Amino acid sequence: MDQSKKTMRHFYCRDVLWETFEQMANDFDCSIDYLINEAMRYYARSKNYQAAAGAQPTGPEAIPGRPPTLPESNRAAATAGNPAMRRSQPPPPPPSMGGGDGAMPAAARRPATVPPPAAPPAARRAPAPAPQAAPAAGPTLFLIFNNQRIPVDKDQFIIGRGSKTSDLAIKDGNISRKHAAIIRRNGTYYIKDLGSTNGIDYKGMRIDNKRIDEGDVFHLCDYELRFTYR
Repeated sequence: MDQSKKTMRHFYCRDVLWETFEQMANDFDCSIDYLINEAMRYYARSKNYQAAAGAQPTGPEAIPGRPPTLPESNRAAATAGNPAMRRSQPPPPPPSMGGGDGAMPAAARRPATVPPPAAPPAARRAPAPAPQAAPAAGPTLFLIFNNQRIPVDKDQFIIGRGSKTSDLAIKDGNISRKHAAIIRRNGTYYIKDLGSTNGIDYKGMRIDNKRIDEGDVFHLCDYELRFTYR
């Protein structure tokens, strides 16, 4: 596409804008055609239209990057008659024509400052768990055997024939080496058969295991085991 090609256009313009462009053309010794093209080029570039932004005016009026300046003789005369020219500054880019809301061109806007990510909070040390109170010890269980009152003060109390492997040894061939055990679990006592030959009898029935209640009586062959918590 020929970016230097020009075509006659027809459009409506506000009178005050046309008068301003006439004054600018007179002060800067250029044509209104050039000013309108420059205004359109700046506006297209502010909206990030790259194709339009690349179009540069050609001819004697085209000075890259800024509008043409006046010769020294004409500049002095123009400055004397126009206070605005005393600032010796090139004209600012044309204002936004998108509704007169005073919006800054996109090319001149500063990018929004993104705050740095907040530092992660310091890891909190988990509070140490409160020490749990030891479960209350249940009442002491006593085994009455051959008129002896024997306290059961272990979690596993073995009854059997073996003197080295039993807490209560019964020297009888009908009693197995490890015949039965009294087991304490959460403060409750149970009696359990350990796979003996002749087993455990309770009220005339052979049992494998049972919770020990106050006054319970069990038989291992001909031997009576009585239990009490008192």
